[in-house]
Amino acid sequence: MPLFSLEELDRAHAVVAAHVPVTAAYERVLLSAEVGASVIVKHENHTPTNAFKVRGGLVYLARLARERPQVLGVVSATRGNHGQSLAYAARAAGKRAVIVVPEGNNPAQVAAMRGFGAEVRVHGRDFQEAREHSVELAAGLGLEMVAPFHPDLVLGVATYAKELFGQAGPLDAVYVPVGMGSGICGLITVRDLLGLPTRIVGVVAAAAPATALSVAAGRVVTTPEAATFVDGVACREPMADAIEIMCAGAERIVTVSEDQAAEAMRVLYRTTRQMPEPAGAIALAGLLTERDQARGQRVAVIQTGGNCDEAMVADVLAGATPSA
Repeated sequence: MPLFSLEELDRAHAVVAAHVPVTAAYERVLLSAEVGASVIVKHENHTPTNAFKVRGGLVYLARLARERPQVLGVVSATRGNHGQSLAYAARAAGKRAVIVVPEGNNPAQVAAMRGFGAEVRVHGRDFQEAREHSVELAAGLGLEMVAPFHPDLVLGVATYAKELFGQAGPLDAVYVPVGMGSGICGLITVRDLLGLPTRIVGVVAAAAPATALSVAAGRVVTTPEAATFVDGVACREPMADAIEIMCAGAERIVTVSEDQAAEAMRVLYRTTRQMPEPAGAIALAGLLTERDQARGQRVAVIQTGGNCDEAMVADVLAGATPSA
């Protein structure tokens, strides 16, 4: 049973389109030459929050305002883009947003969340500890807890998949970063609803392998650490519902090293003049590791965001690999 129907997807796209114009999907000729395949980049860095997640937040908060108007606001945990999404959408819906981030979180992300009106709380050494605290906080504040994977979030971000498949024409494969799974699950669901043969390939960091291990095992596998600088995929406890969808519909999950992720940031900048956040380039890192099998094909990569702080940009462009 799919998470949503094409009719529901069309309605969600109308909600998103009121805030987010259709994002570009270009075939980048220099990138195609580097890979040896026709490579289309879906620029989800071109949204009001510079990332794809805002689509999910808009659909979630629209339903909350429509069906649960007595709820005064939401609480969630994030490393960044999910929090920006909820902050932006909560402000649009006239609701309160309280976001928990781990210690040492990207200051630019925190500033953006606050800029969109969220109350930001700092707790825990990583996303998982922040997430556990957010559950307690929601109960204490009497606000609604937003899980990192929810059908409305998937439906919202799936609107970029609807756009991509309409923009790009036939695709042999789409490479997508995998954090908590909304992006890849949206792509899988839309592909299946449209009856397309496109392979969906997830990409994670080898230093945060929980999703890859889970898909290989066919069940949730947790890890004690997710020590990657690619904070958007730093997951150590995947969601069971997301793993089930990936097991059924993803071609495979590719793991890449920290050095490969940093190199992909440089390649994407050099060939598109778009500076990605680490998770925004990791899909390309996966494609670059598989360029031999992709040769001559027509593939897309999702540049999921562009929220990268200045110090990291300077380090990466100087040839360094940031530390976790």
